[in-house]
Amino acid sequence: MVTRILFTVLVAGLAVQRLVELRWSRRNEQEILKRGGREHAPVQFEWMKVLHTTWFVSMLVEVFALKRKFPPLLASVAVLTLAVGQSLRYAAIRTLGWRWSVRVMTLPHLPPVSDGIYRHIRHPNYLGVALEILAVPLIHGAYLTALIFSLANGLLLRARIQQEEQAMNEANHYEMYFRERPRWFPRLFRSE
Repeated sequence: MVTRILFTVLVAGLAVQRLVELRWSRRNEQEILKRGGREHAPVQFEWMKVLHTTWFVSMLVEVFALKRKFPPLLASVAVLTLAVGQSLRYAAIRTLGWRWSVRVMTLPHLPPVSDGIYRHIRHPNYLGVALEILAVPLIHGAYLTALIFSLANGLLLRARIQQEEQAMNEANHYEMYFRERPRWFPRLFRSE
């Protein structure tokens, strides 16, 4: 029972973190719009909110209702994976600064951000989120949540990335800057 309570505290902390990030994002969105930017694919954002909200609820329901046991070895790997995911997300947020948003936003008169973590990978934030969606439920053996929501997130990200890259290419010549950069894994992890 103690591990379930600690897991609930972790999940609650991550939920609060997401809410703080939404406030950050809203502030940045206002700045982007003020500077002449625009939003693309607003429906994608609504689907992401649904996915993340149900993910939080689902893993707690699975852990408590199905009485999932705490798997120490898997939990250690999952915590490490969560740390990598958080590092990627915050490297992206830091690099983008006031241009970071959870919505798909473009600023036509500025080139895309291509320094920092973006020198190595096109979508560090999305990779970080994917790692978190997989890892957090596994910390307490919520295998179904990890599997189902990883698949759902993959489908959502596929559509979102296509729309985001298309919007950024039209507004900022995105392909010109990112043509040679890998979408998911830095070159040092890829065979040429």
